[in-house]
Amino acid sequence: MAKVLYEKDGRIGRITLNRPEVLNAIDDDLPVELADAVARANGDPGVHVIVLSGAGDAFCAGYDLAYYAQQSEGAGNAMTQDMPWDPMKDYAFMMRNTELFMSLWRSYRPVISKVHGFAVAGGSDIALCSDMIVMAEDAEIGYMPVRVWGCPTTAMWVYRLGPERAKRMLFTGDRIDGREAERIGLVLKAVPRADLDAEVERLAERMAGVPVNQLMMQKLVVNQAIEAMGLKQTQMFATIFDGITRHSPEGLNFKHRAEKQGWKQAVRERDLGTFDWTENRPINPRGG
Repeated sequence: MAKVLYEKDGRIGRITLNRPEVLNAIDDDLPVELADAVARANGDPGVHVIVLSGAGDAFCAGYDLAYYAQQSEGAGNAMTQDMPWDPMKDYAFMMRNTELFMSLWRSYRPVISKVHGFAVAGGSDIALCSDMIVMAEDAEIGYMPVRVWGCPTTAMWVYRLGPERAKRMLFTGDRIDGREAERIGLVLKAVPRADLDAEVERLAERMAGVPVNQLMMQKLVVNQAIEAMGLKQTQMFATIFDGITRHSPEGLNFKHRAEKQGWKQAVRERDLGTFDWTENRPINPRGG
């Protein structure tokens, strides 16, 4: 079964992340299929705009931690190497995914991400590479792995939010709902879940009435301004740092905790702040 679906609907190319049984979590195949779908849309002169969405209950819940975090080392897991680790091997793997997510950014057709449920961790990387995001008010977005075991490799937070608000998100790992995401300027608009499809359709249809070459020129003009601010260099550092977070003492402790207790328990402790990953022990609620 295809993990990313593509169909042309008039002047709209519709791309759907299609692993609903795991909330469209990212595995080795999904980024490749996503980029292939973007290429199909860009290769069709009749497609003016792309709408990206997720099947089932979420847009994308990030990397498939049941595989990447819980799987033991040396079993084909590209996210955690046996020590001593090779930073450039890790960089090559993660930059591959970063570049595949960035097919949305480089797309000559504007991309609207339609977010319901969750766009978290690596799922937020995907959404933030698009041109515009329309969220359900009750949907959530954030990058929780900044608490341990991750750095957002596309580095889009600072370019969308500015330094202070980006730091707030990246220092806490908080998830925020669509209302707050709209208020701080992270997304274009948040609407009630029942209105999400209609809102995205109105925007896509409005854009689809513009000639392809005009849309392409306007996107290139805006994107080059961001790229001139050092986007490529920022992504290089972010991708290197992502590998370091997973192979630091704290990152390896998180990985081992996930192997022993299961990734749901490890993620719960990470997000609640109830585990000291440096000392590798639960935090005493009374201090110490």
